[in-house]
Amino acid sequence: MAKSLYIVIVGGGNIGYYLSKALLNQGHEVLIIEKDVRKCERLEDELGSCCMRGDGCETAVLSEAGLNRADVLIATASQDEDNLVSCQVAKHRFKVPRTIALVNNPINDRIFKKLGVDATISVTNTILEHVEQEIPAHPLIHLLTMSGQMEEVVELLITRDSPSVGKSIGQVRLPADTTIALVMRENERPRIPDASTVLRENDRVIALTTMDSEKILEKLLLS
Repeated sequence: MAKSLYIVIVGGGNIGYYLSKALLNQGHEVLIIEKDVRKCERLEDELGSCCMRGDGCETAVLSEAGLNRADVLIATASQDEDNLVSCQVAKHRFKVPRTIALVNNPINDRIFKKLGVDATISVTNTILEHVEQEIPAHPLIHLLTMSGQMEEVVELLITRDSPSVGKSIGQVRLPADTTIALVMRENERPRIPDASTVLRENDRVIALTTMDSEKILEKLLLS
């Protein structure tokens, strides 16, 4: 059996939530640091006692989280500067062996690496690599299935006849275990949508969902 790690995740948004869930299922010890009290409560309700309220950029908070014994720190906040600070404090103050940062703006990827972050994850760059490949014509494409888990990342093409055309994401009533992570449009930079984002013909939508909800998602957006 692989060694169980102590992993601290800064940021309790959708990425932090699903990542924590997967790591907990693999038997690791996980602590999430999140500023928003409501997100903390949701995480506690769904995952158990694994969330600490606080600012993951602050040395005192990281110390309270026991970062001196952490094997990995993963920064998944929505602001790149916060992720960079968390990783640098973890690496230089607490000597955490490995730091991983989500890079929301691909321009920052090289900067993070130059400043000593061990690994960076740019969702935009990863998705664009898939888009640049020859993609089948099917309106729903599987991009990633998480090993041993029910979660998956899919891409959906919104066509002229899709029932979601002209609707905001907040109007679509997505399944509870599904999140639209990215909307891509021709001649525009990929955008992280919110509830007010209106879907248009030819939009490519990247969604995090489950195998159980895939067909529901396809029906809501495509048919």
